Parts: sequence; C-alpha cells; structure tokens
Amino acid sequence: METKKVLHFVPSEAPSSGSSKNGYVFQEMELKDGKEEDYGYDSTISHKDHICDNQIQISVSDSDGPGFGLLNTTRKYVKPMNFQEEVRAHRDLDSFLAQATILLDERAATLDEALREMLTHVVEESHGGCDMDEVMNSLFTDAGGKEVDVHLLSETIQGVTATSTGIHYQQSWLCILSNVKSLQRRHVCVARLERPQNWGVNCQEARYVILILAPPRTKSTKSAVELGRTFATMFADISFRQKLLETKTEEEFKQQLVQQRQQLSVVTEKVVVEEVEDADPRRGKDLQCKDFFKAGKGVYDDLRRRLPLYPSDFTDGITGRDRCLLKYTTTAIFLYIAILLPAIAFGSLNDESTRGEIDVQKTIVGQSIGGVIYSLFAGSPLVIPLTTAPLAIFISVIRGICDDYDLNFDAFYACIGLWNSFFLILGGLFNVSLLMKLFKRSTEEVIALFISIAFVGDAVKGTVKVFKHFYHKPTLATTNGTLVIQEITEVLEKMKNQTGLHSNETVSLVGHMEEHVSVFLPESLVLCTRERPILCLLLMLGTLWLGYALYLIKRSPYLNDKIREVVSDCALPISVVIFSFIGSYLFLDIQLPVFSVHEGPVFNFPPFEKLTGMNTLSAVGLGFLLALLIFIDQNIVISLTHVPEHKLLKGTAFHWDLMLTGFINILMSCLGLPWMHAAFPHSSLHARQLAKVEQHVENGHLYSTIVSVKETRLTSLAANILIGLSAFMLPVPLQWIPKPVLYGLFLYIAATSLDGNQMVDRMALLLKEQTSYPPTHYIRRVPQRKIHFFTGLQMIQLIILCAFGMYPLPYMKMVFPLLMILLVPVRTSLLPRVIDAKYLDIMDAQHM
Repeated sequence: METKKVLHFVPSEAPSSGSSKNGYVFQEMELKDGKEEDYGYDSTISHKDHICDNQIQISVSDSDGPGFGLLNTTRKYVKPMNFQEEVRAHRDLDSFLAQATILLDERAATLDEALREMLTHVVEESHGGCDMDEVMNSLFTDAGGKEVDVHLLSETIQGVTATSTGIHYQQSWLCILSNVKSLQRRHVCVARLERPQNWGVNCQEARYVILILAPPRTKSTKSAVELGRTFATMFADISFRQKLLETKTEEEFKQQLVQQRQQLSVVTEKVVVEEVEDADPRRGKDLQCKDFFKAGKGVYDDLRRRLPLYPSDFTDGITGRDRCLLKYTTTAIFLYIAILLPAIAFGSLNDESTRGEIDVQKTIVGQSIGGVIYSLFAGSPLVIPLTTAPLAIFISVIRGICDDYDLNFDAFYACIGLWNSFFLILGGLFNVSLLMKLFKRSTEEVIALFISIAFVGDAVKGTVKVFKHFYHKPTLATTNGTLVIQEITEVLEKMKNQTGLHSNETVSLVGHMEEHVSVFLPESLVLCTRERPILCLLLMLGTLWLGYALYLIKRSPYLNDKIREVVSDCALPISVVIFSFIGSYLFLDIQLPVFSVHEGPVFNFPPFEKLTGMNTLSAVGLGFLLALLIFIDQNIVISLTHVPEHKLLKGTAFHWDLMLTGFINILMSCLGLPWMHAAFPHSSLHARQLAKVEQHVENGHLYSTIVSVKETRLTSLAANILIGLSAFMLPVPLQWIPKPVLYGLFLYIAATSLDGNQMVDRMALLLKEQTSYPPTHYIRRVPQRKIHFFTGLQMIQLIILCAFGMYPLPYMKMVFPLLMILLVPVRTSLLPRVIDAKYLDIMDAQHM
C-alpha cells in the first residue's frame, strides 16, 4: 500500500474541554481533529506539493461559563527538508553542532517542567538575552492566563504518516516553535527524556522534545518553521530515534546527528528500487504469461541483487558501533531449542510411522546438514528450514504404500524425493514463484493459522494418547507372562483360603456379590499409572504458561529494559529446561514417555535397483504433490517473514531459495534423511527475535512497531551447528526431555505465532463490545458487518482446511496441497462477488 510521510505543522490548537498545565487539553483536541483527518485529508496530501492549509474555527459551546474564549486553529502539512538539494539544512545543523544545547535523560514528568529546564540552559547560553517567563508565554496560547486559561502549545511540528487508511501520528517526539522578540539569534535545544511521558492523545510516549526559538524578523529561510523542518525531518526516522536512545554522551549524540545527515544526503537510486520490486514476486507489474518462459531470469536477478550484500550478512551486528552480540547469542539459543525439539518430536513421529527407517537421530542430523546449507547459501537467511508435520504425514503415507505393494521403502522414498526436487528446481528456473502475486494477506493468514492449529492438534493428540494408555487401562509391571500367571494364581489361592471379608498383606477383598469377587492386584504386578497422564498434562501446560509469561515480560514494568529483553528472548529455553528438570528429576519415580533411539547407520543409500520402471513412474505423481506442498509452504513462509512490518531491507530471493530447497532435498533423499522446507512460525519468530521494537499507545491500545531487524546468517548457522553436535547427546541427556515438554513447546510456538495475525484480531472482535474495538485501519474504513462477514468466510475456509488436513484417512491428506491452491481463486474471484473489492483491499492491507 502506498504511504506518504509528511510533517504536521500545528500553529495553534483548540481545546476539547477544561484546561491543563501539562498540554493534555491540547492533545485531546488533536484527537477530535485527527479523526476528521482520517476520512478527509488523504487526497489533499497527494495533490499538494509543498504546504496544504486547513483552517478551522472552533468556539466553546458554553459561552456563559467561566474562561470562555475563541480560538483559531490552522493545520499545515509541511514538506520534509530535502538534504540533497537544500543547503540550508546543512547550515542549520552545523550551527546547532557548534553551539549545541543537548539534555540527556531529562527527568521532567510534565511538558512545563521539560520546557523550563530547556529554557534554563538556553538563557544561560544567551547570557540572559531573553526572559524565561516571556518565552513560556509565547510557547502557549493562554498569554500567561491574563484573559482565559487555555494552556495550549502555539506552534508545533509532529510527524504523521498519511495512507489511504488514515493518518497515524509519530508520538515519541515533538518539535515546539516560537518567535521571541528579545532574541538576537536562533536557539535550538534538544532534550531526551529519561522515560517516555504521556502528554496527551497524539503524544502518549514523548521521548524527545525539540525546542526552536527564533527572532520574529529574520530571513525566510532562517525562520523557526524552516529550522523546525530540518530537525523534524531527521527525527521522523524511527531507526534514527532508536540509535539516539543508545547514545550515552553529548558527543555520541552529535555523531549520530552527523551520520543521519549523511544518510539523508545520499542520492537515492530509483533504478535499484525498481529492480528490487521486479525481483520480489509480490510487487512490481502484473503477472503475465510470458514471464514464465524467461528461464533462469528470476534466479539470475535474485543472485545479482543479493550477492553484493552477502558479506554484510556476516558482519552486521558484529563490527561497527551497532553491535548486537548479546541479541545474537540469545537468538541462537532460542533457535537451537525451537528447532531441536520439533526435530525430536517429528523424528519420533517418523520413527513410529516408518518403523525405525527414519528416526530421531536421522532427523537431527538431516536438520543440521540442511540448515547449515540453507544458512550459508539462501537469499533469505532469516527463513528457517525444518521437517514439518505435513511432511511427516506424507512420509507415513509412503510407508503405507510400500507395505501395500511390497516396495523397498528406502528406494521408493528416495525416488519420490528426487522427483520432488526436480519439480522444485524447474519451478525456480521458470519463475513459478511469480504466482505469489495472487496470494493475498488474508489467504496467507488462513494457511498460517491452520499451521498454528496443527501444532496445537499435535500436542492435544499426544496428550490424549497418554491418557488413553495410562489413565483407563491397567499397566503390568512386567512383561514376563509366566510370572504374571504365577502371581495371579497365588492371589486366587489366597482368596479361597480367606475366612473374612478383610484382606491380608497382598490381597484386598473389596466386594462380594453372588459368586463374583473384586480384588486389588498386588503392587508388584500392576503399576498405579494415573499419576503419569496427570503429570504429563501439568508439564505440557506448565511449559506453555512459563514460556508465554516470560515472553510477555518485555511488556511489563519489572526489571530494566535490557534484562526484560534477554529474559523474553530466552523464554522458551528457560521454560523447557525448568520443566524437563521437574519431570525427569523431581518426579523421578514416575516414568514419563520419551522418544526411542535406535542403533545403526545414520545414512542409508537407496537401492534403486529394487524398483521397476513402473514403480519409478508411479513416484512422479507423489513427487509432484510433494513439490506442490513444499512450493506453497516455502513461498508463503518467505512472504510472511518479509512482511512490511518487519522492515527488512535486503530483499527476497524467492526463485533462488526454491531452487536451493530442491538441491537440499536431493541430498536428503539420497542419504535417507527427512525432507525439509521453510517453516512457519519459526521464520517469523526468528525475525522478531532480531528486531528492535518501539511501543506506542493509540487510544488506549498498546502497539509494537519494529524499528529495524538485523538480517544476519550467524544466528541460524550457529543454531544448526549446535543441533548437529546434539546428535552426540543421544540418548543422554536429550532423553531427559519428556514428550509432554515437547507438546508444551508446540503450544508455545502456536501461541506466539498469533501475534500480528490480522485474522485472529478480527476473530477476537466477535467477542468484544464495540467500545473496545482497536482503532485499526479496517475498523475506520470498513463497515462493521462487512468485517464480520469477511472474517466468517475466512473461518469457513479454515475449517475446510482443518477437515482435510487433520482427517484420519491418510490418503485424504494427499490432496491437501491442491486445497490450499484453491484458496487463491476463492479470494481473487469468489469473494469480490459478495464483498466490495475496495473493502477487501483495505482488510488485506499491511498497515495497522
């Protein structure tokens, strides 16, 4: 969606009610006008070149009340300063650096306190050339309270982002302007507050205050507004504001200002932008049939654009001032646990379905080999390849086919894998990923939510199996049939010799009805096993609870921000370690289900000579369905990882990554290891782990905005190397991780993957009252009934996906990839017939 970032110049503001000494009333009035802007100013912004005026006159309705007055308000959209062409921008900054007034970690809680502290430093530097009370009176509209006490800022500049869905304020900084008669020259003071302050609706987390004072009679290019444009343009960059938070001295602060000026002064090459858009299948021109016949063009463009950035994938965050070693370490630990435990779980599932042909050890080794190759050579290094639940189901179907037709599993499995890789490589060569233009955000979110539900389903099915086996059925303490029969015979003999209704040491007579007698079998023969499923349930839910609670600690006020960030990044490893210790050590006497480990070679080379020509041809269909499944998952995961909210700058490589996945699966097939492809939600969680986040409040709702993401290969490379070393930790200590903890991991991954899923947010609206609806773009622009109708249609699609994807009949799941493809024509052709296309486009928009 096209957006335009502008500077919002507010010479004066009108109150909503009452008065305030902290600027609160000023901001309450902005909310009222801001709502009007959401519906009326978009077209004006796009047609005006430099400044667009909108004048409003507001009068207080209660003219008989005390403090009544009239206030004239004018809003102007000011064009950002062009550092490439306007010389004045550089001169303004040089002048400020020469006589800088910078306040770091200012503790003022109110706007008046902050301004007085800033003015104190300005007066000291001007050697008493201005009167503080006079300047304070000029900053506000109440004129010192002589007539009416309407305490509002007179002139401000604030950043706003104008989109087709409304206007969004940048609430972390505020530029305040004033013309002071007694001044002989211009003064600029920048204050960084120690903590974000709430100064009203459109300034709820103020962190920076820029105060600009200028004499009234001056050259037009030296006015307060022009000087404000210079600094406001710099502070409008969210990544720049994040860098300023990390500075500790005034010199570092100045250095960041200089670096920001250099970045703004660099001439932008539009040709590069066009190339990036053409290389990304989701952007650029419309899809044309001839694009599929340009063999190799997509792969060539991906490599040509991505290779120059390859060295930076290893150096970003390691060298230079912006180092992120701690962030990289915690992310690598998170990935290690988040990848290893699903590999163990799906390896155990493959072990059961293939009867040991593909076990946990092979899954771990295959994950390490494929993960390292992908980390080194992929065009999207933040994407994480995994063997997934759909692939495990596909493997179990292949095992069933081999049993039904007496085929060699290793050879048939490898043959299907090679055909699958052949189709994937052809797809990369002939630019099939361009079909991603047809996938809308709503379609991707339906599939993403299905994957999350599949994780929950795996956890629930595993727990139900434990309950069925141990809660309702008695479990013998030994498998020795002779010993069992001997002890039962002894029990019956003692029962016959009983003279009363009370038991001896080994037999407990509990009832007598006609000729039937119920007895308790001895503890040496039957285990009491009901505590086992209960403990499994508690371990699973405990892993989820602790992990998710630690994950959310970054939004709490406890500890400091660095510790909160580290704890949140390590939430999953901490939870897994703690509850594995509880299950395996504190409850050592309760035997918990664990995965099995087999002895034997890791690599099995397929005996292709055992397959006939017809067997090889029959593998083509299965290989094509498998390639279709991997193609959809691979491209959707890359698309969900590179959403605009993540602000990834190095671009995508859909075509090359699809081809690389084909090459990796050739190796997996020939070595007898499980296949893999890009996995959701691990890839999106990887991007969020490496992100710097800024939070803001809008109408009482907390939103998190990603400032930047470190696009590095080091974290996934380190995690996959550690996974390879974990193969030497079998069976001990990895068997100390009980299966219920793995199920808790699945629930945690499913819960954290819901963040940012717009479909989940709209489903939640069905349970909320209207007054608590968040001010999202679709709430503002789409009728409520249309929103709920669209959400209901999405839920129907999701239910159909779950019905086919989770149906117990294995062969039914083979057509699941075709069902996912059918979601595209449903969105592009069917839904526009029942919901207006303009509403569909708004609900598919990326902006919140």
